[in-house]
Amino acid sequence: MLNRRGIQHNVLNAKNHEKEAMIVAQAGRKGSVTVATNMAGRGVDILLGGNPEYLARQEMAAREFDNDRYLLFEMDEEERAAYEAEYEPILTKFRAQTDAEHDEVVGLGGLYVQGTERHESRRIDNQLRGRSGRQGDPGESLFYLSLEDDLMRMFASDRVAAIMNRFKWPEGEPIEAKMVTRAVESAQKQIEERNYELRKNVLKYDEVMNGQRAVIYGERRKILEGYDLKEQALGFVEDVIADVVASWCPPETYPEDWDREALLVALGEFFPVRSSVADIEDVRDVAELQARFVQEAEEAYEAKEAVITPEVMRELERVVLLNITDTKWREHLYEMDYLQEGIHLRSYAQRDPLTEYQREAFMMFDELTESIQEDFVKYIYRVELVRQDQPPAPAATRVQRVQENRDEVAAGAGGAGQAPREGGQAGNPQQAFSDKVPRNAPCPCGSGKKYKKCHGAAA
Repeated sequence: MLNRRGIQHNVLNAKNHEKEAMIVAQAGRKGSVTVATNMAGRGVDILLGGNPEYLARQEMAAREFDNDRYLLFEMDEEERAAYEAEYEPILTKFRAQTDAEHDEVVGLGGLYVQGTERHESRRIDNQLRGRSGRQGDPGESLFYLSLEDDLMRMFASDRVAAIMNRFKWPEGEPIEAKMVTRAVESAQKQIEERNYELRKNVLKYDEVMNGQRAVIYGERRKILEGYDLKEQALGFVEDVIADVVASWCPPETYPEDWDREALLVALGEFFPVRSSVADIEDVRDVAELQARFVQEAEEAYEAKEAVITPEVMRELERVVLLNITDTKWREHLYEMDYLQEGIHLRSYAQRDPLTEYQREAFMMFDELTESIQEDFVKYIYRVELVRQDQPPAPAATRVQRVQENRDEVAAGAGGAGQAPREGGQAGNPQQAFSDKVPRNAPCPCGSGKKYKKCHGAAA
């Protein structure tokens, strides 16, 4: 439309993002028309009459000066002095030009902002209005919107349509009335309140995760800071045994109905059990049964610690617990995401989704802690330490060893009682080594070359 009417203009959108600074800098010049997709979040200050500093930078770039190096303080003192000597007269020239144009634009009414829609938030509209009338300059803003816009369609279309029917407003005529403005502001207020409640509701969901995260991170911090975890590890053992015993020997049932064989099999998955079915056949109290197995587990724990030393056992506790906690926590986070995605469906059953989420999250976190304890007890009793073989000696050490062997061989040859003959072979290292050093082995002299290319060449 602007092209048909011959109005020169600049379009500020994603396609022209490289020219954004230039377009915004000159948007306040006399007769300048700028069409922007969204100016609310750009955080710009449109100067009436234009930006003299930007014009001066453009002129400096045309004279082959590097503005970026100057602004980033990458020039030495001599280069900066030359740049500033050239820049100041140019800036003075453009400042006089923009000041004169500023007065002309102010006389014409300043910056005029036209909006093609009203946003859901009044804050964004106020930011757009704030582009005009900045720093004491005059300005004006006007917003156009349609009854088919989302804002009007959701909240105020019926009310405004009734007004139009009552006054028989002709099609295509603009509606300018305070009643319509108040209706739009009321619709914006309702949307803001709805969005606020949505954010508040999301925060309540996040508070559940924050509580769980604080517990897990607190435990991880204790591990990483090197706390003694033996007491905590034995507590895990006791809790696991209590759960297993309660599962196979419920206190509310008769001792004759207890499945003692299955109990021993279940406990054997966690630690080495010494007791047999005959040993616990006469035990009829759950607490006594639990105490018996706790004592066996602690004795097995102490025996393992005595074998691998307490220092290694403490480090083993930290490594095992940290790895299990991290793995289980990552899995728990995925499960919590799945829960939050579908928890809103509980509302169809007349249940509060937030309450259901809190209840389900608590149960899942309780299962997480139990799973960490069970896996820790399983691993801590079954893990075996494997001693790694020592790595081969460095090359320098091997050379030194070969050099020592050479000295020993030479000493042995000289100590056989044979006097070396002048010009003979007794003092020749090739003869001393030729029968003992392979051709592709490093030369015993320590040169780093193969024997066949060093002392073995003559042999």
